[in-house]
Amino acid sequence: MTQQASKLVIITEKLLLKQIAKIIDESGATGYTVVAAGGKGSRNVRSSGQPSISDTYSNIKIEVLTPNRDMAVKISDEVAAQFFDDYSGIAYLCNVMEVLHAHKF
Repeated sequence: MTQQASKLVIITEKLLLKQIAKIIDESGATGYTVVAAGGKGSRNVRSSGQPSISDTYSNIKIEVLTPNRDMAVKISDEVAAQFFDDYSGIAYLCNVMEVLHAHKF
């Protein structure tokens, strides 16, 4: 069984994880995946934090599968409004996706 979905990707600072996770949970999304991230953008080069003594300042990539685009945009808008003026971050949406084994989605 497959199901159409949208994938929201948020790349931001690790210290925001708990607050962003709360926004995702409150939106009704069923879950998310978090991985370490690094790279270069308008706010210069950031390490993925691997290896490091403290990863407080490292970046993360959060991927959220949502059953529709509206939910993904709502999450993105809330995260941007609360954090992206003061913290580095970007969010993007993948509109077309097919989830396999969707019985858990």
